[in-house]
Amino acid sequence: MIPNTNSSYVRVPTPVEFSFEESLVFLNRSLQENLHRIQNDRIIKLLDHQGELILIGVTHAEQHLRVEFLNGKPSEAGQRTAADYVWEWFDLKTDLAPFYEMAAGDPVLQPIVKRHFGLRVLGFPDLFEAMAWAITGQQINLTFAYTLKKRFVEAYGKSIVYENEIYWTFPSCDEIAALAVSDLTPMQYSARKAEYIIGIATEMAKGNLVKENFINGKDAQTVEKELVAIRGIGPWSANYVMMKCLGFTSAFPIADVGLHNALKYQLEMEKKPSIAEIESYAENWKGWEAYATFYLWRSLYE
Repeated sequence: MIPNTNSSYVRVPTPVEFSFEESLVFLNRSLQENLHRIQNDRIIKLLDHQGELILIGVTHAEQHLRVEFLNGKPSEAGQRTAADYVWEWFDLKTDLAPFYEMAAGDPVLQPIVKRHFGLRVLGFPDLFEAMAWAITGQQINLTFAYTLKKRFVEAYGKSIVYENEIYWTFPSCDEIAALAVSDLTPMQYSARKAEYIIGIATEMAKGNLVKENFINGKDAQTVEKELVAIRGIGPWSANYVMMKCLGFTSAFPIADVGLHNALKYQLEMEKKPSIAEIESYAENWKGWEAYATFYLWRSLYE
């Protein structure tokens, strides 16, 4: 995409099916989040473009997001990086019309989609962040996962101070590749998770693990197999990364506890649905499993 630019901000166009308000609800779901801050309907986030730290403030106006540069005008490449990041972060490229057409006739999704129309999958444009977060969240509750991430970011991320607040970037793969397992275990990472994260960081730092290799014309099944072959990435993590970073609308983290809880709640079931039951509900979601999952997650915050 080519943003409209001037010296102090860029404008990123938004589709008709977009709700900034819904995005704010999702991004504001944890008090421990330290990679962005929401103030008066503005999202403030620090980006790292090849060592150039760019603090952005994102607000919504008629049919566009205004991405303001808060700590001075970045380089032209930095401006483009910021615009591209926001474009991908809010998944603005995806045409949701087919999803909404499907959901209108789906008994599970119809009421949720109606209530939260315009919500888009809020993702992680950076592959290392997506994979590290997926590993961090394995088999622990969301609150503890945020605790670990906060410690990790504040130990190894870059930061700036703006208006008496500290803003952080997610640690780079190069920074983490240089660590030992014993650097992460005091934060309460298990030794196994620390090994996985450092191992992935090392492969990325060497150039062996590149985001573009997963999105250049490959189908979802191929990408899932390639991701699962990476140490520390199982089927749930692979589908989570495909959904939140690689843009596969058919990604389906079917074993996700939040998905199970949301279905139990929405369908007023006495117990969580089985995998077979979820597969049955999902027959109508073909190609849109990621969005169905994300909307079901959203229902947990109602």
